[in-house]
Amino acid sequence: MQTKQHYSTIVLSDLHLGMPHAKVNELIQFLRSVTCERLILNGDIIDGWYIRKHPKCAWRGDLMRFFRVISDMMKNDTNDVIYTYGNHDDFMQRYLDKIVVGIKVLKDFTLSSGGKRYFVTHGDCFDTVNRKATWLSKLGASCYEFLLFINGFYNRYRALRHKQPYSFAQAIKRWTKKLVSNFTNFEKQITDFAVKNNYDGIICGHIHHPEDTYLGNIHYLNSGDWIENKSVLIEDENRCWKVLMA
Repeated sequence: MQTKQHYSTIVLSDLHLGMPHAKVNELIQFLRSVTCERLILNGDIIDGWYIRKHPKCAWRGDLMRFFRVISDMMKNDTNDVIYTYGNHDDFMQRYLDKIVVGIKVLKDFTLSSGGKRYFVTHGDCFDTVNRKATWLSKLGASCYEFLLFINGFYNRYRALRHKQPYSFAQAIKRWTKKLVSNFTNFEKQITDFAVKNNYDGIICGHIHHPEDTYLGNIHYLNSGDWIENKSVLIEDENRCWKVLMA
């Protein structure tokens, strides 16, 4: 039997379960290959926006398979599972500060790691567009869904020509997220918040771009997404953080 890789903490965000482009099989395969003491589901785990628009979409089976794996992890090494909801799964706020089937539901929380204090949040709280113009964020989400749909046809065409798949949807998403990030001063808001509240770092998702860097003296960690990047944040047993691409 293959030995599973063990981590102290695993952070996943932006799985967008419910969308047809969610990588559920790859996600389950990854989770079955690892063990951890703490699992953080850091927002946009379930895509409530998409499910509301497509109530007949086949999301329940994927969701059940995913949480069945989480349940198996909790029976073994994982003692702490935390769900911090984001903008796409804000319906989870009805369970705020409650424990649902062993999973603690929070908006955000403080994590101690290696003698440092990290603020853990999905990240939509630092997105001015999402806070003040939710309709614009939902329009952007719909445009991204359409791009992913078209991208599927494009990559089938590339496959016929024996070419590697290419995601122009990801390229456009990254460009627009960077544009919005610059417009809303996303990174500056992160830095200012951390400094003001005496945090050493911020752990978030939301912008679908994995990151492990420093903004001044603030350690900025972003878990990316599981639509295209299939990225995850891990903390090893030496309390060192890094981004993994599954």
